[in-house]
Amino acid sequence: MSDLIRILSIDGGGIRGIIPGQVLVHLEKRLQEKTNNPEARIVDFFDFFAGTSTGGILISILLCPDKNGRPLFTAEEAVSLYMKNGGAIFSTSSLKKFQSLMGMADEKYSASALEKTLKFYFNELKLSDLLKPCIITSYEIERRYAHFFTPHDAKNKPGYDFYLRDVARATSAAPTYFEAAKIKSTTGVSYSLIDGGVFANNPSLCAFCEAGEIFKTDKPVSIENMTLLSLGTGNVEKEYLYDKAKNWGAVGWIRPIIDIMMTGSSETVEYQVEQLFASLGSSDQYVRISPDLGNASSDLDNASIENLNALKEAGVYCAESNHERLEKLIDTILLKNTKTPTIKTPSVNA
Repeated sequence: MSDLIRILSIDGGGIRGIIPGQVLVHLEKRLQEKTNNPEARIVDFFDFFAGTSTGGILISILLCPDKNGRPLFTAEEAVSLYMKNGGAIFSTSSLKKFQSLMGMADEKYSASALEKTLKFYFNELKLSDLLKPCIITSYEIERRYAHFFTPHDAKNKPGYDFYLRDVARATSAAPTYFEAAKIKSTTGVSYSLIDGGVFANNPSLCAFCEAGEIFKTDKPVSIENMTLLSLGTGNVEKEYLYDKAKNWGAVGWIRPIIDIMMTGSSETVEYQVEQLFASLGSSDQYVRISPDLGNASSDLDNASIENLNALKEAGVYCAESNHERLEKLIDTILLKNTKTPTIKTPSVNA
């Protein structure tokens, strides 16, 4: 296990990011107990990270450095972004609701509260400052390509570097909810970006491919050398009944198609990654956790006090009900030598 590459991937899902956040709180506490080290953090036990939208925000928070090169935030503090600020982020005036036709004619929410929150957490930190290599997804709408934020590239190429608050803003710019993000790299190049969930709501496969590239040495990295923890934001079982959907036009399909696209993307990648690990007899090195929502709403933007508490409860229950799987994962990743493999910077599009 000394060469094992440990990967953590987190899906998109708006305010439902509270669920994987609570799983991480549980995981971090157990790692502290197992190592008898109260200062242990999630970042110490994984070599590569991936996140889309709310998952991208969580990953960014976990990888923020303090002045001593240690993680600036605990997993508990990462979840507090949602618990403390969710209501403000997903709040809108009656006038805005009317003007946007509930998101049909304009974005549903102003991005000001989201941007203020991201500025508070990330301040002047840059993508290149992050503690470990990762991949955070977004989509460039003017140049039309999938855009990946990667600190391992940003460290060597200024054109690939961005303020972290802008990275988080871009990956979470969900169509119809927030306006597209207009951001600049540290070299002054502008990008028009939206939520990476439009093509990779579950970024596990992106993580697998990128990690395989940057950690390869004289031979390709194989699945046998990887363990992957993939965290979803809750299973969505919202029905779209045929009798209603058959008569929908463009307006009627706007919100449902976004939901279906993101959910379908996550489920497809889950199947593909599961098959990849199973094909080489490494199924026990892949752990996918995406629980039922319980009493919580499946809406990306339901930040009522009642739903925040319901999401937290769903996350706590998810961690407890997957205790044995997480314990086995902990035992696996703790067997890994603490020395991180040498990173090779690949040539990819900024």
